[in-house]
Amino acid sequence: MVRDSSNSIIAPARGGHFSDPNYTGVMLRVLRPLPIKSLKLLVFDLDGTLIDSAQDLCNSVNATLAHFGRQPLPEETIAAFIGNGALMLVRRALTAGDEAAADEELLTKAHTFFLDYYREHKLDYTYAYDGVLEALAALRTVHDAPDAPARAMAVLTNKPVRPARAICEALGLAPYFLNIYGGNSFSTKKPDPEGLFALMQEAGASPYETVMIGDSQVDVETARNAGAWAVGCTFGLAPDSLDAVPPDVFVDTPADWTEALIPTRLPLES
Repeated sequence: MVRDSSNSIIAPARGGHFSDPNYTGVMLRVLRPLPIKSLKLLVFDLDGTLIDSAQDLCNSVNATLAHFGRQPLPEETIAAFIGNGALMLVRRALTAGDEAAADEELLTKAHTFFLDYYREHKLDYTYAYDGVLEALAALRTVHDAPDAPARAMAVLTNKPVRPARAICEALGLAPYFLNIYGGNSFSTKKPDPEGLFALMQEAGASPYETVMIGDSQVDVETARNAGAWAVGCTFGLAPDSLDAVPPDVFVDTPADWTEALIPTRLPLES
């Protein structure tokens, strides 16, 4: 193993080589080694982790703003609002910039319009990131191996559950998961750990045996609030937020999940 100046472990991707620690194309950054052989449950965020849904979300937000006489927002602005559920996304968009604060009646109407519009346009441009299906297949294969620990995979997103499940079905992701839960599946949303605890119970996994994989601070906080492990995806919609609440392991591509989570690939113990 090689460590950088912050004492984090720098590991090359399969077939790669050790390089400048500032280069993140083919390596993991490990701040705290995962107990790989003990993990029973892998829980994935959806937007910015498994799928790139930014274009459809941005188009739906701007369609909502136009419908209510508001000015459109740049896509990068809207992308920064994603992660805390549809209602918060709409609230942030309505009050961005110089716009007047939205009262609750307007917010309710705008939220309803957004959901209706997004339901029809959720798959216009949304796609699974390169390498996601291959990585999930590799993770499933190791799970089914006779000498591998019994593991389950699931999705926990703040996106409403119906479009979340529909997208996973359409993109071929759904068969890999024990369950797919959304922001309205429980009384709370991430970073509250309620949904993560429910998945742990379904999978028979303890917090120590669970890892949350996502692209934002919200996902890391969810893991921390549940006492679970966290893997942060630097390729997602909100990777800058990972600087505020760092995960245990940073990955730069979906292919790195296999390096970080399959015991036979890379021993991460220090």
